Amino acid sequence: MTVSERIKKLQNLMTQKNIDAYIVPTADFHQSEYVGEYFKARKYITGFTGSAGTAVITKDCAYLWTDGRYFIQAAKELLESDVQLMKMGEPDVPSIEGFLSDILPANGTLAFDGRTVSMGEGQTYAALAASKNGHIIYDCDFIDTIWEDRPSIPCEPVFPLTMQYAGESAASKLTRIREKMKETGASMHIVTSLDDICWTLNIRGNDIDFFPLVLSYAIITLDKVDLYIDENKLSDDLKTLLTKDHVKLRPYNAIYEDVKKLRLERLLIDPARLNYALYINLPKDAVKIEGTTPAYLMKCIKNPVEIENIKNAQLKDSIAHVRFMKWLKEHYDKTEITEIEASDKLDAFRAQMEGFIRPSFGPISAYGAHAASAHYSATPETNAVLKAGNFLLTDTGGGYYEGSTDITRTYALGEIAPELKEHFTIVLMSNLRLADAKFLYGASGMNLDILARKPFWDRGLNYNHGTGHGVGYLLNIHEGPASFRWQYRPGEVYPFEEGMIITDEPGIYIEDSHGIRLENELLAHKGAATEYGQFMYFETITFIPFDLDAVDVSILSEEDKQLLNQYHKNVFEKLTPYLTKEECEWLANYTRAV
Repeated sequence: MTVSERIKKLQNLMTQKNIDAYIVPTADFHQSEYVGEYFKARKYITGFTGSAGTAVITKDCAYLWTDGRYFIQAAKELLESDVQLMKMGEPDVPSIEGFLSDILPANGTLAFDGRTVSMGEGQTYAALAASKNGHIIYDCDFIDTIWEDRPSIPCEPVFPLTMQYAGESAASKLTRIREKMKETGASMHIVTSLDDICWTLNIRGNDIDFFPLVLSYAIITLDKVDLYIDENKLSDDLKTLLTKDHVKLRPYNAIYEDVKKLRLERLLIDPARLNYALYINLPKDAVKIEGTTPAYLMKCIKNPVEIENIKNAQLKDSIAHVRFMKWLKEHYDKTEITEIEASDKLDAFRAQMEGFIRPSFGPISAYGAHAASAHYSATPETNAVLKAGNFLLTDTGGGYYEGSTDITRTYALGEIAPELKEHFTIVLMSNLRLADAKFLYGASGMNLDILARKPFWDRGLNYNHGTGHGVGYLLNIHEGPASFRWQYRPGEVYPFEEGMIITDEPGIYIEDSHGIRLENELLAHKGAATEYGQFMYFETITFIPFDLDAVDVSILSEEDKQLLNQYHKNVFEKLTPYLTKEECEWLANYTRAV
């Protein structure tokens, strides 16, 4: 079926059930940002392939809300369908809640699969329907009804992350979580976010492409853990290991019935991470204590073992990138290279590194105008050939036992126009200035984002995405709460703590022309403590040259030049012990002082 045919089939179901609007989010049952093939319901019903967005289907229309990272991509992917793009945050574009409030008739009905909607979102929808004297239906998966060849839920093996990589035992993590539970007065804590469960129990899997996560739920009490999981994924050795930490195995879907029995318990729940279907099944006489999942705030502060491992992973990835950059510069004009071939070549260099498992997320390899879509993904149909006169942007990562990397570089292929050099240099200044931040403890990414935006805003320019995000340790590549962004989001403003790792990735995107993004990873440190308080700073842990072929040195201030030269000096010193003589000579040119 085409997208239009799927929508029509869904609308027929809605008419039969007297439903006025059906909501299809991106998430799986665990509020994951990236989901497995079984859960890609929003992609199925709209044709939009990005990682963020929500579809709303009415009886006669279909809409898709997505953010600035995907405006260009979504417009192209929705071109042949009947789905209307709603650009989140743009003037005159209503929020999903505002739109539903306008179109829902009196006594109307909203419907969704409550397993894919967070508790907080579900409560909002319920209140919205009630305001119209209507109601919600939260237990209907209409997409499953019309999706005839839907992929099955994955059953991939689980593996333990040993102490040499985790740096802290599951027993220790559980002790810390239980201390937080006691502080809130909770006797039980329901955990549904996959990365929090994997981090807590030191397990990893393969249930989502690129992300080593395991489909599971957990209920943590003060003396045991009920782990809801497909037991076939676990080896006997791993079952024994989990038993030592008093982990009891339960069938994956059994949690929906089990929570109904938690009467008179004091339950710690996270409205942002608990799905609405689970929330509704909680007994009315159980005390619900709302708070952030403790593991969410614990795992973002990396322990000394994790930090050392991550630095090793970054070093390996940097070596692979330098070899790729050299290959690209020497071959793009001598043989035909496509976007996908370039991406595969970079991963081939990564695969030569000890401890490499697989890419840490779906690669972005975008030439020329394709890079104007911030999250472009090359396909056989769009796979451009690299040519002189424009940029190749690669936003890729490696998953190593020592951690995950997320690195973006933009390379000039031959001579490029002055405007392209100017834009590249603005992005470079932005990256360097943010990395050089010195700030008092208590500052968040909202305070510091202006350091990255200033070179853009001074020139009337901007980019429609955050400047940086936290990075998980062989978990989600986007990990909260650390972020750089200028817009306030309730519940997402946290101060930087020593041990947090965050990306620094400003960019510029000119539709039908080019896109540029430069991304390093930063490690937050405590600096000097003075009479004014505890100062903090960032250590750059990515060591890949910025392409000097694309830099307009005349735009750089003297301070910018010093920052660039010092960074390139560090790159050369870090990498040359691992490179051949020929590679060192090549790197010397691309790290030369300006």
